[in-house]
Amino acid sequence: MQGIAVLGFLAAVAPITATPGTSLTLVVSRVAAGGRRQGWWVILGTLTGLYVHAVLAAVGLAALVLRSSQAFLLVKLLGAGYLVGLGLWLLWSATRRRRPSTVDAPSAPRARRLPWRGHHPYLQGFLGNVLNPKAAAVYLTLAPQFLDVDGPVLVPMLVLGTAHAVMAGCWLAGWTAISGAAARLLRTVRVRRALDRATGAILVGLGVRTAVT
Repeated sequence: MQGIAVLGFLAAVAPITATPGTSLTLVVSRVAAGGRRQGWWVILGTLTGLYVHAVLAAVGLAALVLRSSQAFLLVKLLGAGYLVGLGLWLLWSATRRRRPSTVDAPSAPRARRLPWRGHHPYLQGFLGNVLNPKAAAVYLTLAPQFLDVDGPVLVPMLVLGTAHAVMAGCWLAGWTAISGAAARLLRTVRVRRALDRATGAILVGLGVRTAVT
């Protein structure tokens, strides 16, 4: 796999990784409750979940390639359509967000009772990622855009998964160190709109590139 493909994949998942989600929420809450060590357990569980998604997607795509490279190409085109649609929706939602006042006020986080609440932080991080449809979509729709239709699937997918895990681990580690006040920044309207716009533009670009190649 070419390094440019890995860099392109990282550029695509960076805004998605930066968007506040279950993993970041778990890191902040567990660090606040029990210290940074619990945050590291959440990170380890999250990274394990990423590898589960990567392996399952690779096995399924590899089986598809064995049947027909044209079928794999169809998957890529369907994924491209999904990416364009998702990107346009994010761009639209960014314009619909309430305009920030002079001083952005953090929006209150929704209280969600997760079914695995109260368990070990590693299990929380693992289940929070494995059961997250957004994480699965990364490897079912986004990652195939960076794979060679006529080449192997498993090893390149694991390379992408490892790169993704390194980036996500560094991101969550940073929030483990500065979790409290910094988490509020991600909830401000201005930052959320910027993340939506960046993510939407990148996803639309990737989808169009695949469709016309």
